[in-house]
Amino acid sequence: MRDIANIRENPGKILVLGSYPQGCQTILDFDYLSGKETPSIVGIVTGSGRFQKYFWGNSEVLIPCFTSTLAAAEALSNITWMFNVNSGRRALMSTQNFFEDFPDADGGHIFAEDVPEEHALTLLHDYQQKGKTIIGPAGVGLIVPGALKLGVVGGVDWRQLEKNRLTLPGSVAVLSASGGMINEIITMVASTDHQISFALCFGGDRFPSTSPKDAFLAAQKDPNTSHIVYYGELGGQDEYDVADLLKTKQVTKPVIAYIAGVIGESFEQPVQFGHAKALAGSNDETASAKRKALAASGVTVAQSMTDFAKAIKEIPSSQPTTHFDRAINTNRIASKFSSTISKETGDGYEFIGSSLQDWTDRGDIALQITSALLGKQPKSQVTTDFIRTVFLLLVDHGPQVSGALTTIITARAGKGVVDSLAAGLLTVGPRFGGAINDAANEWFDGVSENLDPRQHIESYARQKKYIGGIGHKKYRLGLPDPRTKQLAAFAEQLPTHRYFDYAKSIESITTTKKGSLILNVDGHVAALMLDILENEEGYDTNQLSGLIKADFFNALFVIPRTVGFVAHYLDQKRLDEGLFRLPDDDILLQ
Repeated sequence: MRDIANIRENPGKILVLGSYPQGCQTILDFDYLSGKETPSIVGIVTGSGRFQKYFWGNSEVLIPCFTSTLAAAEALSNITWMFNVNSGRRALMSTQNFFEDFPDADGGHIFAEDVPEEHALTLLHDYQQKGKTIIGPAGVGLIVPGALKLGVVGGVDWRQLEKNRLTLPGSVAVLSASGGMINEIITMVASTDHQISFALCFGGDRFPSTSPKDAFLAAQKDPNTSHIVYYGELGGQDEYDVADLLKTKQVTKPVIAYIAGVIGESFEQPVQFGHAKALAGSNDETASAKRKALAASGVTVAQSMTDFAKAIKEIPSSQPTTHFDRAINTNRIASKFSSTISKETGDGYEFIGSSLQDWTDRGDIALQITSALLGKQPKSQVTTDFIRTVFLLLVDHGPQVSGALTTIITARAGKGVVDSLAAGLLTVGPRFGGAINDAANEWFDGVSENLDPRQHIESYARQKKYIGGIGHKKYRLGLPDPRTKQLAAFAEQLPTHRYFDYAKSIESITTTKKGSLILNVDGHVAALMLDILENEEGYDTNQLSGLIKADFFNALFVIPRTVGFVAHYLDQKRLDEGLFRLPDDDILLQ
């Protein structure tokens, strides 16, 4: 088991496996009240959503979600613990996936009850006995005041954390087999003007990974722990292991214990209590026998909960720390929606992490727009330079194209700038302006699935579908589009450009069939943007896939073309040619 003192010094970060909002919120409240600058939970593996919203103190924070531990590993590198809230049947598989993808992690807490015993033994042998720290199954976790809260131990309400001073260091270790009782015992300790050094719940299943023996040794080794308070139950042999530790002086710190379940000895046949392990199959597993063994080893054994509380009260008191630097409002209300783009501050308005005044001082609208598209300021100047070049090249393609023409017609009908612009934008789609995202999808799928370019082309030919980013009405092989030369030059600035290479390999085949089936501007923009995001901004395949699903790449057309449409609108207002109407000769009337 990992040293408690080491956890205090370096508590680490947590990846949550499954969805348990209450469990996550109590960990974040603990972190905040402990004075941490950032949440210890840095990701959640769940099938729903890209973020989950939680309170961080009195404000809110978005925790990123991932579809798998592998996806989380591609984005996160500093994970120390897992908080596994999956069902009992999925506990083993999800834990195995976690350690496969985060082999350097220290361990985690498995919250589920009724984990199959074969699975529980595998967890014990494959992880706990090989140096990992697994708390559970069927427990409520581990808490080290001010450092780590791994589970719901200590309560889910922040007021309970505050009342029992669970963010402040103490000297009493609380150990329990019961998740329901451990919080009661923590409250007993706090009510007698003591504070805990740590609290750990082993769990009530037959084969918890962390045993009482492990926890007692951890408490003995912990320099902050002066006394150990233990709550056990009938069933099993754990208390005899604990007694041996005291007899052999491996544990020398004072121990106060209560073993529940004496009532079970009143029945002729063994009675199964709430936990799977709470069943005395022989006389030495009864609560009375365990109490006797512990008492013989020097443990102060209580015969009732009242005596237990009195014994805890008699622990030499130390002046409790009651100072809290932070507070949480009792009436926190979740926001209706989230925005990471802008906000109003005392200094005015902030946009993508900088005030509008700072953006003005920088004087680079391309950098500002690039930051807006990415939701964060780019890491590389190449990214900004590429998007600037794209915008300069795509601002307008003449009045003949559908978007510009529709804008012009609407303006000449007497409508305003918003109506005219909207009319032009509504024509953007698969046949006009919407091909960049399609092309990005083509190149992404081709590279990700390691498709052979010829098979890619043939599959589209059989379906009689066009390949996004391929083909031009005016330019052809031998008569290249001059804009593509400027775009292609960006490939020379990248260490690798696998998407652009794939797109060019497609072009090398399609142009043998027809000279006009070249890699057009849309195809260049899509491929190079993928390569730049991967190389310069560190985007992984999941993030790139998310951008494609969000229609990100078409924004590279919509933003500059909006300027072109507005220009055409204003041009028509200056010319004032009146309502546009097609002559009858231009229409086939039947």
